[in-house]
Amino acid sequence: MMRVVAVCVGLMAGFVQAQTLTKHEVRAIDIFEQLIEINTTDSVGDNTAAANAMARRLLDAGFPAEDVRVIAPAPRKGNLVARYRSPAPTGRPVLFLAHIDVVEADPEDWTVPPFEFLERDGYFYGRGTTDDKDEAAIGIANFIRLREEGFQPNRDIILALTADEEGGAHNGVQFLLAEHRDLVDAEFVVNEGGGGAIIDGRHAGQSVQAAEKVFQSYTLEVTNRGGHSSIPRSDNAIYQLAAALGRIEAHRFPVQLNEVTRAYIRQSAATRPADMTACYLALLEPKPDAAAAEFFADYPSMNAMLRTTCVATELEAGHAENALPQRAKATVNCRILPGIEPESVRQTLTEVSGDAGVSITAVQEATPSPPSPLTEEVMAPIMDLTEQMWPGAIVVPSMSTGATDGLYFRNAGIPVYGVSGIFGEIDDVRAHGRDERILKRSFLDGLEFLYRLARTYGSP
Repeated sequence: MMRVVAVCVGLMAGFVQAQTLTKHEVRAIDIFEQLIEINTTDSVGDNTAAANAMARRLLDAGFPAEDVRVIAPAPRKGNLVARYRSPAPTGRPVLFLAHIDVVEADPEDWTVPPFEFLERDGYFYGRGTTDDKDEAAIGIANFIRLREEGFQPNRDIILALTADEEGGAHNGVQFLLAEHRDLVDAEFVVNEGGGGAIIDGRHAGQSVQAAEKVFQSYTLEVTNRGGHSSIPRSDNAIYQLAAALGRIEAHRFPVQLNEVTRAYIRQSAATRPADMTACYLALLEPKPDAAAAEFFADYPSMNAMLRTTCVATELEAGHAENALPQRAKATVNCRILPGIEPESVRQTLTEVSGDAGVSITAVQEATPSPPSPLTEEVMAPIMDLTEQMWPGAIVVPSMSTGATDGLYFRNAGIPVYGVSGIFGEIDDVRAHGRDERILKRSFLDGLEFLYRLARTYGSP
């Protein structure tokens, strides 16, 4: 899944300076390299091999075998669940989650080998460097460091590295919740989905993903009897479908805010130029200001946060160049705001399409994703550590416009918060794309941030 960045303004402060790496940092980079060079794509990769390699790291560090489990529902689809036990737990566990599968990467599309770990010009390159093997490597390295230091938490800390987040038939989180709930049951989860923004060289702010939109695709289809292309008729399936898609493209769903997006807008407003601040605040009115909503419609990231969006992503039609099309079909992918029923979105698309001859059906049943509450227990340590490491950078709750495995935990009644302490350049997002890379400095920053966060959450 792609990492969310907060677009907010703050002061420059880099935590990792030019210095000799510590033993812990060297080990974390070594773990990172090992993970990147194990292909974990759905097509030919082996998630089990990666899970076993990380398990071996923990076992070699002295973790008991009963606390390091690799569980595979199918070949190549292994998941690692490790537990750092409290000697006298006083609360429910906290779980750190990362997926170790990655999206496909064709070497012909890249300028560097996607499954080789490469350090160049201050970056680490390789498929998964930002999504999400960076956080997986950090989790393993920090577990080992905590054990070496003799840390004794007040509650168990769980680390889960899972399969098939990016696609595939054996999603690790779904499997673990259904078959091994006791291994991953927690008070709350720290996940991907949040992160920091570097704007013009400045560490601007860090987002905490506490909500995400609901993924739902619909199939739009037109069929008719077709015929010979030399005798055109008005009921052309391609034209019918194209007209319906055009009307859907022009439609804008209404602005609807929740606790998370309201907090994001409220806290971001203070960082904007005066004219834009007024637009932000106008969205917080009991009925969001129409002019402000129209203004942000031209800002894709902000627009996607404010409303349900639907966009055509696949198209298929016709069967021969000299025949009228008997069928035209399109996929429209919607990202639905939490709390909105997918069926109501389907009905809206039907109405907007304006053509009774266009059938619209859901591709699969949507999985809802209720927002996680912005509690003091979760948010205060993030804000304190952010200020310690990057003075002036603000913390902003966010809602992902994409999707993560966090939705399965949320549906199981376990709140999820995406935060990493890993900052990325706002205009250089390469997750799922070619030449995926992460700043070396940012990886080491995230290593320290998540280490401190684990200690803090482990001693509530």
